[in-house]
Amino acid sequence: MNKNLRPLLVSAGGMLAALALWQVTATGPMAGGPLPSAAATFVQLAGLVANEAFWAALAETLVISLAGLTSAAVVGVVTGVLIGSFEPVRYATLAVLEFLKPIPPIVILPLVVLIFGPTTQMSWFLVFFGCVLPIIMQTVSGVHDADPVTLDTARSYGLGRTEILARVTLPSAMPFIGTAMRVAAPAALVITVVAGLLGGGPGLGLSIYQAQAAGDYPVLYAYVVVLGVLGLSFQGASRLAERRLLHWHASYREVLPA
Repeated sequence: MNKNLRPLLVSAGGMLAALALWQVTATGPMAGGPLPSAAATFVQLAGLVANEAFWAALAETLVISLAGLTSAAVVGVVTGVLIGSFEPVRYATLAVLEFLKPIPPIVILPLVVLIFGPTTQMSWFLVFFGCVLPIIMQTVSGVHDADPVTLDTARSYGLGRTEILARVTLPSAMPFIGTAMRVAAPAALVITVVAGLLGGGPGLGLSIYQAQAAGDYPVLYAYVVVLGVLGLSFQGASRLAERRLLHWHASYREVLPA
């Protein structure tokens, strides 16, 4: 069997086993309860796919997630390079960053809703806030991880600060930035959904809240399945982008047989 095909088959088997366990649990020990069967959920999922409102909510979720993640990446990398490159800036911002880092976006949700209301801007800000700090911290770590011997060699060859930043510092920080983006990508989706579920922002989170309020549990779980697929897609896309951008790095280089 092809070694690349085997993990896919094992994963597919695990998913089928999980679906079978879900069906048996919902129709057996929890029959008549709030947990719908897998069959009923997928019937509702098929109905959602034919509904224009579902696609509109899905598009809003994707736009907010990607816009918040992209803006956080730009601001986070630029800020992280600035902080990591200049010691006075690092010492001036270290306490502020360490103070903000453990604060989850859901904590500031009530304040953000008061300022922006249940709008797209509210959801975008929460995604930005939840993603930018990890990216900044990882970028700073990557900048500090640059090989001092390589930096000294670059200076000895007469390279200026900008050239050293582009040719030495940023390539050294890229694996750290890639890890931050891989973690932030699914987090952006989760925060967008939470903003709609608890803050009334547009997207799939608001649709889940409406299904829960109506007691329509098969539809609610159909949305959960959609979110699971989206999460896998975000994770896979971020891994693929990281592999493409860091193909030169030792951790992604294929070892050729002797």
